[in-house]
Amino acid sequence: MNNPPLGNLCTAMITPFDNNRELDLVRAQELTQRLIDGGTDSIVVCGTTGESPTIFYPQKLDLFNAVLDANDGQIPIFANVGDNCTADSVSFAREVAQLGVDGIMLVVPYYNKPPQEGLYRHFRTIAEAVDVPVLLYNIPGRCVINMEAETTLRLAHDVENIVAVKEASGKLDQIERICKESPDDFYVYSGDDEKTLPIMEIGGVGVISTISNVAPARMKEIVAAQVEGDHTRAMAAFLKLQPLMHQLFTTSNPILVKEALKIAGFPVGGVRLPLIDATDEQSEELERVMRQVGVIE
Repeated sequence: MNNPPLGNLCTAMITPFDNNRELDLVRAQELTQRLIDGGTDSIVVCGTTGESPTIFYPQKLDLFNAVLDANDGQIPIFANVGDNCTADSVSFAREVAQLGVDGIMLVVPYYNKPPQEGLYRHFRTIAEAVDVPVLLYNIPGRCVINMEAETTLRLAHDVENIVAVKEASGKLDQIERICKESPDDFYVYSGDDEKTLPIMEIGGVGVISTISNVAPARMKEIVAAQVEGDHTRAMAAFLKLQPLMHQLFTTSNPILVKEALKIAGFPVGGVRLPLIDATDEQSEELERVMRQVGVIE
């Protein structure tokens, strides 16, 4: 599968805040370049890891513009515009598409608990309202419902600009079916760092990664080796980094990702309520694991 729209390693970028928990757009631009220098192929802005539920539309526009300016065409930038109201998502998607993003991401509507036909109509309605590529995002752990393979495949076949899915369901049988039965120009990404290699082995093209905020070059090594067919090297690199992948999710994401960046010497501020910053105990254990895997000395 050549030319996946987000490359093989995409970073789900955190959103930096200042001491007052307001957007730190300068730091967001610095982080954008840091990720590019670290080897990420693309960036998704203001997704789950970017604290999208507590960043409202005007602030999202400011953030998207800042990242686009810093990127200056270096790599693809996808903006998360999905919400649980179809009409609002259509309006916002149209506005964001005019900014010059390379694509948009749409998450399964949360809280509403729509049936599968509702999911199909929701995604198709938004995608057909814009002329940029669309990335679907299936994350039942946060949205309560799972977008089933049949729904993803209908969208992949029926809607030309729906080009990929970020699969964080953990259902490998479902993901394998999507990989096998989707069009050749539709791409499947792991939405879970720890599932990257299994999903790539069954036809996925890469990962939309959380840990690459902290260790982009290390995650790039894993994905690149797998793409090259060097499974032994990919697994060896994965096993060295896996303890940190696990540790980052021992509390709600992105609490520990932001703490890890602080420990690594690149502070990006805390999280917004109702999330809370890492405790001293969580920070100490995180630092221990970061040293163990060699992310810091």
